Amino acid sequence: MLGNNVSLFQGEGFEFTELREYIYGDDVRKIDWKTTAKLGKPFIRIYHKERELNVVTAVMMGGSSYFGTVRQKSEVMTELVALLGFSAVKNSDLFTNIIFADRLYNMSKPNKKFFTIEDAISKIEAFKMLGKESNYQALTDTLYKRLKRKSLLFIISDFVGDINLSLLSKKHDVVAIIVRDKFEEKPQELGFMRLMDMESGASFEGVVAGAELNSYERALVQNDEKLFRHFKKNSVRYVKVYTDEEPYLKLVKLLGGR
Repeated sequence: MLGNNVSLFQGEGFEFTELREYIYGDDVRKIDWKTTAKLGKPFIRIYHKERELNVVTAVMMGGSSYFGTVRQKSEVMTELVALLGFSAVKNSDLFTNIIFADRLYNMSKPNKKFFTIEDAISKIEAFKMLGKESNYQALTDTLYKRLKRKSLLFIISDFVGDINLSLLSKKHDVVAIIVRDKFEEKPQELGFMRLMDMESGASFEGVVAGAELNSYERALVQNDEKLFRHFKKNSVRYVKVYTDEEPYLKLVKLLGGR
């Protein structure tokens, strides 16, 4: 399926050069609707490649990614890396994957070969995330120092916690992909349970019911409201992908119209 999909990055790294009349078979996403309305017949925008993209996926693989009621969040993250990687290589752009948790665990060299994507997927699937905390400050510091060239940077995480993308967004074109399970946002009453924090390893025994769930939901809503304000302030594009959704369709909606 991946090999037959059009590149997700159409319009990224391209410069508009001219308008021409629409011909059957042209990509309808390139129609210039203002000109079409003015002249009464469809015209499309023609782009020429302006620069080679440096596509980077940075995956936060803390213990919290080891969760999911439909699929694990880590599985969805792996699929997102595959989709973005294959699309970058198909578009003749450089691709780099980064695995991070409490520190940097792996950073591949920029490459245009398909084996780079296969290697990235293998390393993510083999990564032991349990017991590892998600250190967002260390992530942003590392990305700022290690990524020398301007990049189309995809940060893939559940984004629970404080993250500051102000400096990164000045240097790179940052896209945030939030991977969540719907149960995390709308949990059900479970009664008496023994729970474990997948990052710290700490365990908890008690009743998971109304008051506790309401408090948890409010905290997560506040986390997301603060997060979205930060994204908008720093011109960071973002999308939320749930474990029961098709990642490719969410990426097309986010990037396909460019």
